[in-house]
Amino acid sequence: MGWDYLGIILAVCAILCAIGFYKFVYFLSIGYGFAVAGGGITLLIIAIMNGWTERVLWLALIQTTLFLAYGIRLSAFLLIREIRNMAYRKTLKEATGNEKRMPVFVLVMIWVFVSVLYTAQLSPMLYRYMNGNKDILIPLVGVGISFFGFVLEVIADSQKTAQKKENPDMVATKGLYRIVRCPNYFGEIIFWTGVFISGVTAYKGIGQWLIAIIAYICITFIMFNGAQRLEKRQMARYKDHDEYNNYVDSTPILIPLLPIYHLNKQ
Repeated sequence: MGWDYLGIILAVCAILCAIGFYKFVYFLSIGYGFAVAGGGITLLIIAIMNGWTERVLWLALIQTTLFLAYGIRLSAFLLIREIRNMAYRKTLKEATGNEKRMPVFVLVMIWVFVSVLYTAQLSPMLYRYMNGNKDILIPLVGVGISFFGFVLEVIADSQKTAQKKENPDMVATKGLYRIVRCPNYFGEIIFWTGVFISGVTAYKGIGQWLIAIIAYICITFIMFNGAQRLEKRQMARYKDHDEYNNYVDSTPILIPLLPIYHLNKQ
């Protein structure tokens, strides 16, 4: 199972997402990006030090670079948005109630949970090299899928920022938002789908499969839950806007082409 290596990665993820003790929402946002980036680097160091990357070092470097790009981009984007955008800070407070200090034991429970989750999300890369699997086709397919998801997130965030500057009183409806209302969340699911797939030919034993599958299910559930909460906030703000109502009634909320338009009761 590699519990010792998982423990090292867990410690790194826990340290890097501990920023959530400053604002608990950071456990799931800025700290999340830090943990993915730092965990990815830790994985690469572990693999190289143990000699697992013989003939596949280039693949490990590609995967690590992807984790780095994903984590740094996400944390930087969220941090800059919060610093520059007063309206976003207000929305963040309304959505999380983070102006009220959470009990320490609750913060610790959240911290432990997300640290374990982020470690599990990164585990497919660990298992690929720890188990000595030299297959390159499936991991390359997984990397390609993850890269596609990463690009989707970058484009979606960029388009939303531009459209909110143009019309701050309406949700984004152009570009990727014509196809799906939460393309950034969809990109997140695609990214981690690629990570999971990259390890399918390497998992050994029920334990490794369970860790990878549970992590994938959890992040997918979190994205659906995030889309549901976003829809709830938008409904409260725009429910009397005909343009908004027409848009949400005809555009899938999270998965393109899947006719699921609402995750809240209308």
